[in-house]
Amino acid sequence: MSFLIALQFLTRIPVPFRRQVAPAEIGHSMSFFPLVGALIGLLLIGAHWPLNWLFPPLLASAFTLAWWIALSGGLHWDGFIDCCDGLIVATSPEKRLRILRDTRIGTYGAVGAAMLLLIKFLALDALPGDWRWGALLLSPTLGRWAMVYATSRFPCARREGMGRVFKDHAGWRELLLATVTALLVALLAHWWKGPLAVAMVLLSVHLVVAWTLTRIPGLTGDVYGALCEISEVVVLLLAVALGKHGL
Repeated sequence: MSFLIALQFLTRIPVPFRRQVAPAEIGHSMSFFPLVGALIGLLLIGAHWPLNWLFPPLLASAFTLAWWIALSGGLHWDGFIDCCDGLIVATSPEKRLRILRDTRIGTYGAVGAAMLLLIKFLALDALPGDWRWGALLLSPTLGRWAMVYATSRFPCARREGMGRVFKDHAGWRELLLATVTALLVALLAHWWKGPLAVAMVLLSVHLVVAWTLTRIPGLTGDVYGALCEISEVVVLLLAVALGKHGL
């Protein structure tokens, strides 16, 4: 059941149950976030192979990215855009938190969204052959593991909201199970390079969180979503960089 809750929250994949979910169940579902990420990765691989056969590489990468966004309904893109608008602007922490809740897209959000889209697209196109399938599997897996890690390890900025629900009901048990899953997928994706990707994502999370905590007193649901997107990009860029140098 926890896996289905995670699947329902993180994706637009139809889930065969319709009932009220308790807050504790929502928090416990974080154990399965990386597994849902691995499923997304498998669906990306399943789509990219025929797309790459049918179309030129650039077009195949564009369709793969569109499929990637569609699978999650743009949930984490929205968080990243809100963080660009709310955290970069020079204002008080209280106003930043209000901006994070604003559904409108500002200048920083529009520029951030365009840059993220461009970097992710170009990274997909530049993935080396021996890293392509592993990166497509590992990127969404570690993106969702990053959310579990950040939720469990760092303070929450709000007393209410979905981010608070996850924070209150997800702890070391959920983090341990999520981490074991992420490491297994990392080893499956590319042996020694997989754990290297985990280490790079961990470093990136700490850097982003350290900067965020200078802007607001804790993390929010939008920050968790932004961490997912940033972690996905880190994995893709690592794969491209290693491939460029023949590693």
